Amino acid sequence: MAKTVKAEIEGLRAELRRHLHLYHVLDSPEISDVEYDELYRRLEKLEADRPDLITTDSPTQRVGDTPSSAFEPVTHRQPLFSLDNADSLEALEAWERRVVRGLEGEASGYMCELKIDGLAVSLTYEGGQLVLGATRGSGTVGEDITHNVRTIEAIPLVLLGKPPSLMEVRGEIYMPLTAFEELNKRQTESGGQSFVNPRNAAAGSVRQKDPAITATRRLAIWCYQVGHLEGGPPPPSQSETLDWLQELGLPVNPASERVDSRDGLEEYVQRALKDRHKHNYQTDGVVVKVDALAEQDVLGFTARSPRWAVAFKFPAEERTTLLKEIRINIGRTGAATPFAVLEPVFVGGATVTLATLHNEGELHRKDIRPGDVVTVRRAGDVIPEVVGPVLSARQGKKLRKWHMPKKCPFCGNPIVTEEGEARAKCTGGFECPSRLREYLFHFASRGGMDIEGLGYQTVDLLMKNDIIADPADIFTLGSEDLLTFEGWGEVSVNNLLAEIELAKDRPVARLLTALGLPLVGPTVAKSLTRRFWSIDLLMAASAQDLAAIDGIGPEIVSAVQAWASDPETIALVEKLRAAGVRLEDPEPESGIDESLAGVTLVITGTLERFSREKAKAAAENKGARVTGSVSKKTTALVAGANAGTKLAKATDLGVPVLDEAGFETLLAQGAEALTE
Repeated sequence: MAKTVKAEIEGLRAELRRHLHLYHVLDSPEISDVEYDELYRRLEKLEADRPDLITTDSPTQRVGDTPSSAFEPVTHRQPLFSLDNADSLEALEAWERRVVRGLEGEASGYMCELKIDGLAVSLTYEGGQLVLGATRGSGTVGEDITHNVRTIEAIPLVLLGKPPSLMEVRGEIYMPLTAFEELNKRQTESGGQSFVNPRNAAAGSVRQKDPAITATRRLAIWCYQVGHLEGGPPPPSQSETLDWLQELGLPVNPASERVDSRDGLEEYVQRALKDRHKHNYQTDGVVVKVDALAEQDVLGFTARSPRWAVAFKFPAEERTTLLKEIRINIGRTGAATPFAVLEPVFVGGATVTLATLHNEGELHRKDIRPGDVVTVRRAGDVIPEVVGPVLSARQGKKLRKWHMPKKCPFCGNPIVTEEGEARAKCTGGFECPSRLREYLFHFASRGGMDIEGLGYQTVDLLMKNDIIADPADIFTLGSEDLLTFEGWGEVSVNNLLAEIELAKDRPVARLLTALGLPLVGPTVAKSLTRRFWSIDLLMAASAQDLAAIDGIGPEIVSAVQAWASDPETIALVEKLRAAGVRLEDPEPESGIDESLAGVTLVITGTLERFSREKAKAAAENKGARVTGSVSKKTTALVAGANAGTKLAKATDLGVPVLDEAGFETLLAQGAEALTE
């Protein structure tokens, strides 16, 4: 009997895998969803009766891992390079001419693939079994999202045919437009926050700490390349690689096409541009690759990208629609920002109903008025904006100019524009519910205290029921505050409370950033807390002591002292202290190391003994300022392998360049090492 049950289980697994392949890869299902569900439930029942026969590659085991508190770093076996962009047909032609020069003749062919607007990932298979899923991350180091990618039905847990012993596959996870519409409908019905676009929805779904949530999001994937390969020679071309991936059971976009010439490239691009909204997914361009892998090897790489591939980006899209009204939003700093409420219009791959208007001065400069027919622009993930009015459509209409209201629509306090300022502000402080809402969301966001689960929907719920009125109230939440609300069970409540407990012990610089001091972002916060390692020391610091910190100018000094002396700040800090929030970092054992004070570094490329984050932290811990771009003010550039345009710019400007050994010497000897 046991043998019969085992055989039936194995047979059901094989049949379910075959149907998943037919559905997701070949797009030719043989059975209905109901019939598939019947087979799935039969397998579930057999495995429930015989748990000793359950294997990790069973179709029933896609969901079941416990929620993760973090995503572990993963070093890619081979870097995931970014692509150079071509923003016009002329630029695409220029790239093709460079290919011809590099090959000293015409390429034998090109592979054209739609550029999917999703999340780049790598999938690693050992012996044909999925063992690792990782985000692209920096291209060198990504995040382990294995538990979540296992929930995506389109990703096979076991490859078909004769897979190699080890293979790393690159792909793009996306959310089909139909799934995106259904998700936003569910979010709206439950009172949640709608997602802006399918790409954000896909990225957020993949990075859920609970795989069960990812499983409900109906994500899909297109695989487009092999990265690392062991146990078998690669196919000789990109086109044959895609065919091979499909034979192994991996989804490959059927819109991919091999062409023989530059004319074929342009024809494909024009057709892709024309048909961009006919697909059930967002696409924002075309990726063109030299087809033959031998020719790719000849062309090689620049410091940051392959010479054998380019991304043609579709131009920004513009559409006209009716500007129904202009409203304002009050942000976390009190800034009053006008935005447009539009007649829904499909532009840039999404339906747009709201668009930014920046500020009142810009609105008047463009002469945009409620009731206008306006041009709306959207490209990729850029927030939709109103370009301007269609003046010919205004003829015969008496449309009034819009002016910032004198009182805040949320709290009734005056709205004022200070002399020399472009943006108006609500004067209601945190009595304004809109400002408080944005402040609390910022405080809990990933850039603040990183409290997973405390998004707009939960903030709105807690504010509406008078449970939280400032950040300190978050840390006194109890299960009794949440269990009475619909949709909140013990699991979701305990998850949120666990996240809040973790947030209590964030570094002081993180807390300072979350509190939203004017002019104090993450970099300034780190500089301040290196010198004053507790909130109490910072609040007691003199203007002279603050100004002595490299990079802290008079405006920041004034902002910090005004914040520290504000009675509301003092009261909030005491509430945070009482709630058990960490207000002090460990005091440096041998005083503060300022050996790199006054040094401004830029770090680029791949270092062997440091991750980018660790290199930055090591420099900042010795007083250096680490920025993202090279300028004349840069003291030195730290350049690892595959350093790109920053290295070229540093050379042009005469900025000293350090390799990894030079960087380690700098850390050990201090700024004096730069003069030796």
